[in-house]
Order: sequence, then structure tokens, then C-alpha cells
Amino acid sequence: MFSVEEYAGGRVQVRREDLTGLTARLSPERITRDITPVYLPPRDEECPFCPGRVEHETPTFPDGGRIWCGESVTFPNLYPFASWHVVTVITRAHIVDHFSQKHLEDAFMGISEALSGRGGYASINWNFLSSAGASIAHPHLQGIADPGPTNLQGRYIRESRRYSREHGRSYWVDLVDRESASERFLFEDDGIVWFANPVPLGEREVRGILPGTTLADLGASISALVRGVLRVIGCYRALGTRAFNMAIYFGRPEDAEYFSAFCSLIARVNPNSSARTDSAFMERLHLEPVVMTLPEHLGAVFREMGGRE
Repeated sequence: MFSVEEYAGGRVQVRREDLTGLTARLSPERITRDITPVYLPPRDEECPFCPGRVEHETPTFPDGGRIWCGESVTFPNLYPFASWHVVTVITRAHIVDHFSQKHLEDAFMGISEALSGRGGYASINWNFLSSAGASIAHPHLQGIADPGPTNLQGRYIRESRRYSREHGRSYWVDLVDRESASERFLFEDDGIVWFANPVPLGEREVRGILPGTTLADLGASISALVRGVLRVIGCYRALGTRAFNMAIYFGRPEDAEYFSAFCSLIARVNPNSSARTDSAFMERLHLEPVVMTLPEHLGAVFREMGGRE
């Protein structure tokens, strides 16, 4: 379900995903440049998401309230870029070294409640730390819903529909079957299959294919999803990186026959004073990420570590 071309005597791979035509350039030698600095935690300072301020300095929903679930609190985004855009502060702590299962379960439940009933195409997203695009250090999720899908979301939905029409079966079932038997397979937990994406969108991309399609289907899978996300984060940290991006893409009820919701995480460089980042013109202007870690190598490393949590 993907093709590979090799350049520079096999030192560079260009991989193309058959379904979408998305491409990625893999250059494992570039990892020897060691562009990831040592992680230094953000300063422990009060912010609008800290207790005592979040109750007064964040917007409220039309009914005048916010959604509280455990330590998490969800409210409208003050600076939205979607027709419905919400923020979920995950914990009371401004700096979190290790997220608990309950922290993330509560946050996912709160943001799901805020997105439910909005219709259209929803996604749950996470920028963790400044080098991954977080403008506020306090850990928080962002949920968006629009009448139309985002570019990547729409591409997968459209091409999944085409694949179903041409082959008479779901692409995602075929994908799970293939990746479960590949060297990129990481683990399976309660119907969610996790693997190193063979055509990665970013460094060390890991995908988890969910058993449902819509946001409404997420409830039954939240615990397993959180366990998987925590295992991937644990892998990133063991490899020396703390920052990451996450997105969970959902379809609409009419997409259920041919599309599966999925979660994607990519590792980012640690925050650093020189403001270095692992994204440059190829990633942002050509939509071709230059990736240093082979997905097959990530699968082997994950297994060697015992799939740590």
C-alpha cells in the first residue's frame, strides 16, 4: 500500500502512499546531526490556564459555563480558526512530567462533550511544548469541527470512499491486516492497532486505527486510546524527545462503511533557546516531510524497549 524509490545509492528513500499519493523523504543519516537539544522544562509560572485564573480569564459557552471533567476544563477558543473551536486544559498543573491515565481520559471526555452535536467533521488535536507549536506551556488539547473536513482529513475520506468502490472492502481493514504483520507493528489494545506509519508525516510518526468512525464512537475506546497515546509518549521520551503533535481525525456517520477514525502522533525537537525546529521548507511548503527515522527501525526499537509506558 506504499511504494519506495531509492536515491543517492539507497541513502535516501522517497515513499508514496498508494491511497492518497502523499509522499515522504526518509534520510536516516541525518539523525547523526543530533539537532535535538537536551530537554529543559518550561518555567513553572502562572498563566491563564492555571487554577485561580482559568475560572475568570477564559471564555464561556453560550450558557455561561465551562465543561469540567476531573481536573480538566473545556471552553471556547478565544482565537478560533474553525467554525467550532474549543480548548481543554488537561490538568491543574502548569508543568506535567508524566500524564496519568485519568488525566487524559477526563480531558478526552470533556473535549468530546464540547464537540458532540456540532455536526460536520471533528478532530481532537494536541501541541505539546513550544517547539511543537504550543503558545501556552500549560498542557491543553484543541478540538475543532467544521462543515467540511481539513485538507488531510478530507483526502483520506475521499480516497477511502474510492477504494471501497473499487475493491468492495474497507481500506482500513486491509491496512490493519498489512501493518499488523509488518515490522512496523507496535501493539494492539482493545481493537486499536498501533504502528509506525510507513509514509510518515513527521519524525517517528505513529498511528492508531480506531474501531469506529465518528466522534460518537470514541466513548467506548477512550481508555484504550489513552493507554496507547501514553505508550507512544513513553517511547518518544525514552528516545530523548518530549515535544509532540497529536491529531485524531473523525468522519461523519455516512462515512462509516469505508472510513475509520485514526490517531496520529509525531515527535518534535525539544524546546530550545535557539528556536531550532525540525520543520523547514520541505515540510511546510512542499508537504513532503524529511524524516530521519525509518518506520521499520522505530518498530524494532519499540519492541526492544518492551513497549514502555
